[in-house]
Amino acid sequence: MVEILSLPFVQNALIAAVLLSIAAGVIGSLVVVNRIVFLSGGIAHTAYGGVGIAFFFGFSPLLGAGVVSVLAALLMARITLNNRHKSDAAIGVIWAAGMAIGVIFTDFSSGYNGDLTSYLFGSLAAIESGDLLAFGAIDVAILIWIFAYYHRILAIAFDEEFAKSKGVNVAWLYAALLVLASLSIVIAIRLVGLMLVIALLTIPVWIAQTYAKSLWRTMIYAAILSFIFITIGFALSIVFNATSGAAVVAIAAIAFVVSSGVNALRR
Repeated sequence: MVEILSLPFVQNALIAAVLLSIAAGVIGSLVVVNRIVFLSGGIAHTAYGGVGIAFFFGFSPLLGAGVVSVLAALLMARITLNNRHKSDAAIGVIWAAGMAIGVIFTDFSSGYNGDLTSYLFGSLAAIESGDLLAFGAIDVAILIWIFAYYHRILAIAFDEEFAKSKGVNVAWLYAALLVLASLSIVIAIRLVGLMLVIALLTIPVWIAQTYAKSLWRTMIYAAILSFIFITIGFALSIVFNATSGAAVVAIAAIAFVVSSGVNALRR
């Protein structure tokens, strides 16, 4: 066990698990409370366009996914704020377009890169030191934002019209939430993959909401649960030589079923 923990890729994976858990706990809670899970899924799949473009032009896929997902988040924020009744269709179009662009650029990339699979299904073993610096910077931005605007964010989450009547800049905070959600999704894509990212942002929050009495407690509980699921899933992926992202989400799903069953018995 000690020998395994001394391996650089294992150490990087554990640090990444801590950093992702912070982002998943905070942003995941806001995604669930604000009922924008579908919108976040759209951002996640649109980010694949950035991955494909990055492979084609030969720069960092993480950077490509980050830029495209932020642009998609800003576009979706504008659409959903101005045309709520058409937002679902618009998100679906952006989602499909992003995926199509990613597939096309990947098809035309010279020398197909096998690392593409890690962006679809995650790979904790592929985390590098540069990734950790990027993850840490995103976490710092999220924590500064949540501490500075927590009460306004809380007001928007539970009563948007009341928040507007009190002079809260709803549009700016909503756009900031989507941008930070897009960056959190980019972190999660690297660890659990594009196909499973939304599960990691939502399942720990759904479990945490059962036991938490406030939004900030939900964030803390969800962050702790995320770390537990990631570390157990990573350990199982090493033991059974399985895909780490799938293992992490499978553990989270089992925990959700168990928690739901316990709650049903208690009621």
